[in-house]
Amino acid sequence: MATATARSRSVVFAPTIRDLLARDEKVFRIDPGKVGVSDSRLMAEIVAARPVLSTERSVYKPAAGAEIPHDSATRTIRALGQDAMAGIRNPPPPVRGMAGSWPYAGTSYLRRWLFSADPLPVSLLSKRGVTRSDALSRLVDRAVTRWPGSPDQDGRQDGGTALAGLIRGADDTLERKQAVAMYRRATATLCDGVAALAGNALWLMGPQRLPEHRADLTAVLWETLRLLPPAWMLYRNGGTAYTALHPEIRPEDDVALFPLLMHRHPDYWSDPLEFRPERWEDVADPEKEPAFMPFGFDGARCWAKHLVVPLAERLLTVALDNRLVVHSPQQEAQVPLRSLLSVRFEARVLGA
Repeated sequence: MATATARSRSVVFAPTIRDLLARDEKVFRIDPGKVGVSDSRLMAEIVAARPVLSTERSVYKPAAGAEIPHDSATRTIRALGQDAMAGIRNPPPPVRGMAGSWPYAGTSYLRRWLFSADPLPVSLLSKRGVTRSDALSRLVDRAVTRWPGSPDQDGRQDGGTALAGLIRGADDTLERKQAVAMYRRATATLCDGVAALAGNALWLMGPQRLPEHRADLTAVLWETLRLLPPAWMLYRNGGTAYTALHPEIRPEDDVALFPLLMHRHPDYWSDPLEFRPERWEDVADPEKEPAFMPFGFDGARCWAKHLVVPLAERLLTVALDNRLVVHSPQQEAQVPLRSLLSVRFEARVLGA
């Protein structure tokens, strides 16, 4: 199950992922305190056994020494959706911004497209050069907390996104610090996830069948989510809720759920390693397909799932309309061990 073939291109996973893909068991022990699961039925039961903890969510985990209140999280989700839909209606930035190393070029391009209305230093919160440095991140966080922006002469806020407005509208320092953390996490999660999905699709499509694939980019993206789901593992902290579900799981065991393994298993899929977007052509609701978990199960689905595929399709459309192509002599691409599975490659704009 280790290597997926897209007619002329393939991917090579990091050794840890290759070891996982080589396993035949659907329930297996990873180490003395961790159990891996790729069985469709058991995964659904585990997700349904208890609500997801805040510490198990990348966006909602505690910030500034306190839990993120539910109403604050809800406001963030709504604001992000509002900003993403408003931003994508704007003309896209020059496509040369997509050239370079993917998925980083795609992430930077999306941030310029969706969140360019935010003034400094808010716009710095999600810049890659800032987020890679703990010292710079802390400096920018403090600056935004102390100077979140001010109303203009008509009493309106000085432009910016709805997410930035949550920072400015905070009632106290703790709420503002948490709003800063939520801005950084929400924009990063969305842009990183969309760029990873779009980049994976660019690689898997390949040049030979590009005209055919372009006819239905939505199907291309669902098939990409099957073969290379950016969120390839879901993690659950141990406890008694899972012990009755399978004899391998003990109360002290953490549980790792692997959509990546489930999506490639021949028990669930025909020609599981083949990139075949046509398998989705007559599927009315892909998320109801058995053994397919691109965004999680009911009750624990990704909070931005309704944004990811439409944004990735828009990003791909702009890229292909402007002749962005994979620029690599290699027919194999590396997929390193990261929280988001993403193919690494160089891209350029033809004629630029």
